[in-house]
Amino acid sequence: MEKALTTSLIRRTSRSGKSAMSLPQIILMVAAIIFFAVSPYLFSNYRLNLIINILRIAYLAQCWNLMSGYCGQFSFGHAAFFGIGAYASSLLYTEFGISPWAGIFVGMALAGLIGAVIGVLSFVYNLKGDYFALVTLAFAEIFCVVAKNTEFLKAAQGISITFKKDWTVMQFSSKAGYVHMALIMVIAITAFLMLLQKTRMGKYFIAIRENEDAARALGINTFKYKMIALVLSAMLTSVAGTFYAQYYLHIDPDIVFVSGVSVDAIIPCILGGVGTVFGPIIGACIIQPISEFTNVYLAGLPGMNMVTYGLILVVAIIVLPHGVLGLADSVGKKIKSKKEEVKSVRKVREV
Repeated sequence: MEKALTTSLIRRTSRSGKSAMSLPQIILMVAAIIFFAVSPYLFSNYRLNLIINILRIAYLAQCWNLMSGYCGQFSFGHAAFFGIGAYASSLLYTEFGISPWAGIFVGMALAGLIGAVIGVLSFVYNLKGDYFALVTLAFAEIFCVVAKNTEFLKAAQGISITFKKDWTVMQFSSKAGYVHMALIMVIAITAFLMLLQKTRMGKYFIAIRENEDAARALGINTFKYKMIALVLSAMLTSVAGTFYAQYYLHIDPDIVFVSGVSVDAIIPCILGGVGTVFGPIIGACIIQPISEFTNVYLAGLPGMNMVTYGLILVVAIIVLPHGVLGLADSVGKKIKSKKEEVKSVRKVREV
């Protein structure tokens, strides 16, 4: 009986995680991959920096989307996992000569461990919503303070990495290497989310997001699956931190542990569509150019770039409460409804 009820709940939530792609979507996805793949041969280094940041933010947003979009556990502290990945790989490289390709796994393990600690402390006491968001934010701030006051972590001065143009230490002679690495990261996590939606675990995530109490009542181990979502999201987010450190070659607590990193993960999801596969990518493609535009063209007016950026975001959230994909879905349904209405009128006339 319990199994039947659980299966019923999964079926009812399947629509939220529907991953079937239409032909236009497949064409658009392939075109986007080709565009990003060939972009190093089309644009200057300045434009490539924007493209790299779009892909980096898209990956970071997908990591947040895994836990907060699919499982419904809103986090405002993903900067903690991002910073752990950045510091772990950078320290191992600068202090012990261990390649970031190996350090990336150490960062993932540490971030997963911290994620598990946060999960146990939060989910055992059934913290959710704003309370869980505050807990994650508090951990990010704690790590920022600790990093600033720990000599082994180089305190407030941070860690600077020598540029060697050697791919074996995750450094490339041109920006093409960074573009392709970031693109592979985005493709990998997007494919993972597409596959996740088709699995029982993915359906459990969505069921918890839609109604956690009902999911628990029907036999889903909500603690277990929330922990899995949090740990997976934390581990994957740390990869973004390692990539950032090797691309910019300098990190410090005020760069990698600040709330701005968490905001970078959240805003693309909200703008593109929370809990969707492609929403965070679309959101990153929109928000990052806007951010770049305001930083460059309004830099002469103190604070105006941030004010303009904020106003654009507020308007976008009000006008697009379900994101760009939500608007597209709504328009598609209206068009389909109109077509069906026209067909029914024609049938009546023929009769």
